[in-house]
Amino acid sequence: MTLVERLRASLERVDVPEAAHAPVVRGDWDFDLGTDRRDAFTPAAVLVPIVCRPQPTVLLTRRTDTLRSHAGQVAFPGGRIDPGEDAVAAALREAMEEVALPPEAVEVIGRADDYETGSGYRITPVVGLIPPDLPLVPAESEVAAVFEVPLAHLLDPRNHRLEVAIWQGRDRRYWEIDWAAHRIWGVTAGMIVNLARRVAA
Repeated sequence: MTLVERLRASLERVDVPEAAHAPVVRGDWDFDLGTDRRDAFTPAAVLVPIVCRPQPTVLLTRRTDTLRSHAGQVAFPGGRIDPGEDAVAAALREAMEEVALPPEAVEVIGRADDYETGSGYRITPVVGLIPPDLPLVPAESEVAAVFEVPLAHLLDPRNHRLEVAIWQGRDRRYWEIDWAAHRIWGVTAGMIVNLARRVAA
């Protein structure tokens, strides 16, 4: 079974066992932010685009340094779910807006575990397969760069580091994954670690 086939099968499972290196993380509150978990979250979605190369890769973006929130960070294409949309529609729309990825080029294979952020969003990762070498065009106002990371690298637990930093006077723990010159951390890394846990289960 190929890695993509294992990924597809993992998304069909409802119950996934805990993993020793990465238990289920619903979101930032599971890392002891020192505050009460919110009662309500704004629904959002991201697209996790798997590029169908002989060695599959994952398409990621680096946000521009001028954005008001999460400037310069690595992220999946995504954003809020608009009224009348579901997670899939929102993820495909955002990918089109951010990197000109045509919705019809995406084969959606499932949804991964929701992730609740400290900023008040409940993000649904929508996993899709896309052809290689599409003529993507980053939106200048939002996306500084588009790049690919080997899927095997992202899903390998040996590349997942649990880090600690001071945030609002408290220790904050978060996942971090490095690839070449790119630092993948926080919410994006958390969703990847959850996905890796599913595939390994």
